[in-house]
Amino acid sequence: MAKKIVLTGGGTAGHCYPNLALVPTLQGRGYDITYIGSYDGIEKKIVESAGIRYYGIATGKLRRYFDLKNFTDPFRVIKGYVEARRILKVLYPDVVFSKGGFVSVPVVKAAASLKIPVVIHESDMTPGLANKLSYGSAKKICCSFKDTLSLLPEDKGVFTGSPIRSSLLNGSPEKAKAFVNMRDDGHPYLMVIGGSLGAQNVNEAIRSALPMLTERFNVIHLCGKGKLDPTLNRCSGYMQYEYISDELADIYALADIVVSRAGSNAIFELLALKKPNLLIPLSTAGSRGDQILNARAFEKSGYSRVLPEENMNDDTLLSSIEEVYNNRDKYISAMNDAPETGSVDAICGVIDSV
Repeated sequence: MAKKIVLTGGGTAGHCYPNLALVPTLQGRGYDITYIGSYDGIEKKIVESAGIRYYGIATGKLRRYFDLKNFTDPFRVIKGYVEARRILKVLYPDVVFSKGGFVSVPVVKAAASLKIPVVIHESDMTPGLANKLSYGSAKKICCSFKDTLSLLPEDKGVFTGSPIRSSLLNGSPEKAKAFVNMRDDGHPYLMVIGGSLGAQNVNEAIRSALPMLTERFNVIHLCGKGKLDPTLNRCSGYMQYEYISDELADIYALADIVVSRAGSNAIFELLALKKPNLLIPLSTAGSRGDQILNARAFEKSGYSRVLPEENMNDDTLLSSIEEVYNNRDKYISAMNDAPETGSVDAICGVIDSV
């Protein structure tokens, strides 16, 4: 009889793709897999396209700042809890695995009320609010960074690293060249990616420096939904896309260096792919500062160079990119020695153990 697992997590693609990275191994270990997410969040389309059975529930965002929705969203969370409990009573899985995000809280709480074991994965260096609220309901808490263990309940924390989709590891540079159809005269390839929603400040900085960047690189810019600039469509040495899905592994394989935000999912993909990178973490003006801590940890380990968003201008951006490219062998060597490997098997081992 197949074991049953419910995966949950959503709000961004970063809360969803690590769950999907576990799917092939979980299926190989005999698990029947179901996903619980929000009614219409980004995770719904991603999960259903992967052929995983999906249930939607009501969700309310957890905010650390004042917003009128703070008065109504608690009722949505309660509704989500009731819906999640109803679904779990029918499915009655052997375990629930949560990747975090606000959609996960009612699912985790509902599972705990039914005595269903819960495993949580914490992506960032410091725990997010949704996961913090769920810790008491978890049997085990996996984490991406060793330093995070000191911030977790002592008997629950397990260092596993971050799960990466195996499909990303098999890209073809030649397929990518055919896809982007750019000049092929020896220019190295610079990939710019700001997450599934894009990063407007990074987009603006890249475009401001574009005349100088394209002298040195072919620039492939994944700029986010609704963030294309049609005036740049005929710029030599520059291709822009809202987002790339099927060809993403090929683009990664082609890239000589990458400029990226510092979300946990993104940086662990760069580590797994051994891509020299410049990280521009989201500042505290737009976040709780988790990307800054993630980026500093990678810089300390020698995997990345970091450019603070508030220090970004044409000169600092160009000089930082040039430094990473010129010293790319040094960054690759550090990543080759990284201990954060085998994450999928490690996490699945924790799931089996509860």
